Amino acid sequence: MTTWIPNLSSMQGPLYVRLANRIQQDIESGTLPAGAKLPPQRNLAFDIGVTVGTVSRAYALVRERGLVTGEVGRGTFVADTEHNGSHTPLPLPLRVPGGYEENRADVIRLDSSAAFSTAGANEVRALLAEAANDLPCEMADYVRKIEPHWQTAGADWMKVGSGWGPDPDTVLPAPGAQGALMAVLGAITNPGDRVACEALTYAGMPRAAHLIGRGSVSVAIDENGILPEAFETVCAQQHPKVLFLMPGVHNPLTRALPPERRKAIIDIARRHNVWLIEDNLYATIAGDPHTPIAAMAPDITFHITGLSKAVAAGLRAGWVATPPHLTARVWSAQKMLTGGASYLLCELAARMVDSGKAMAVRNRVRAEIGRRVALMRTIFDGCDINLRDHTPFAWLKLPEPWLSGTFKAAAYEEKVRIDDEDEFKAGRGDHRFHGVRIAFSATIKDIHQLETGARRLRRILDAGPGAHHSYN
Repeated sequence: MTTWIPNLSSMQGPLYVRLANRIQQDIESGTLPAGAKLPPQRNLAFDIGVTVGTVSRAYALVRERGLVTGEVGRGTFVADTEHNGSHTPLPLPLRVPGGYEENRADVIRLDSSAAFSTAGANEVRALLAEAANDLPCEMADYVRKIEPHWQTAGADWMKVGSGWGPDPDTVLPAPGAQGALMAVLGAITNPGDRVACEALTYAGMPRAAHLIGRGSVSVAIDENGILPEAFETVCAQQHPKVLFLMPGVHNPLTRALPPERRKAIIDIARRHNVWLIEDNLYATIAGDPHTPIAAMAPDITFHITGLSKAVAAGLRAGWVATPPHLTARVWSAQKMLTGGASYLLCELAARMVDSGKAMAVRNRVRAEIGRRVALMRTIFDGCDINLRDHTPFAWLKLPEPWLSGTFKAAAYEEKVRIDDEDEFKAGRGDHRFHGVRIAFSATIKDIHQLETGARRLRRILDAGPGAHHSYN
């Protein structure tokens, strides 16, 4: 093959993303055939007038996409995807890796933080029948338009736990908070763009980003959440398009992001043209003691909430408040990514909120979680553990020489399932947090079952890793 010089003049975005996208296009068009060797990074950097670091990041990005392979001492080559199946996903196992079967009756599952499945069952059943009787034709059709009361209900629900409500015209219903996240990502990012996340976070975000061709980058945190100086560095070096964070109730650390950090994050985001996605799900039940980011910067912030943590996870009911000029774009992205909203679920969620039944269920859930938090404080007295009132999970910091994965395995040997820190990592990193999350809502039938599981964990913690041996 003759010398390959990529033309980046028609591309958009950061230089390394433009170069990576050009490599992908030339591979797909056949300009760079399978087995072709890409130019050495230093040579290509000289030929197109960029830094070696830019080329290195572009090569890393196309390697993440499975388009090239690297061989130490030989160079970077276009992968033969037609024959080696590098783009063909492996079949998913029927069981969770490591033998963690989903529904083992003898395992106490302390790994779910959704609302109790029985909490709002009666309310859902009654309103479902009512909606079916009132709107049979609408529920059998596509969603032709957004009903205004869906938007008003979403704006009202956003006030729960925070006191702040957006203009209803900027609020969109979504199939759960995850559906809202995907709609926002689809609307404001392109393949190759990077999504910044806190080093520990809701892992569904970076995984979803990778699934649709966006990269993720981890931002350092401390006990109180994201570090503004770390975010500034990531913006300068990695050029993310958006930052996802959970300032009201951090998952899994439980803490609320201090006001001064919220302001600093907004200032940094404005300087570097970064969008903000504020996940406020847990704040609807635990409360946010500070002003939401969306209230301070509505022009650059997407504020997401829903019913899954406080009312009913199975409703798949969420809402997103968008910057005013992007509302239509996010709605369009949601339709294209998901096939459109369900009239039944949007109507049912709105009726739950408008009738006051969502708040009634939320208050019952909140009271029960309060009882469980009090029990956890008693059982783990003297331990280094983050517990927050009305928050359905705790972050247990492990003493030396425990490792997070080792403690999780020891807990499973005692028939208790929890989540180690890797479940919440946005990506690989050198920092270890040495903690586990203990959740105590959806899958725990009663407080006595929680007490049994929690006391087993306390015994494991007190016995130390020497009491647990692996034969692997």
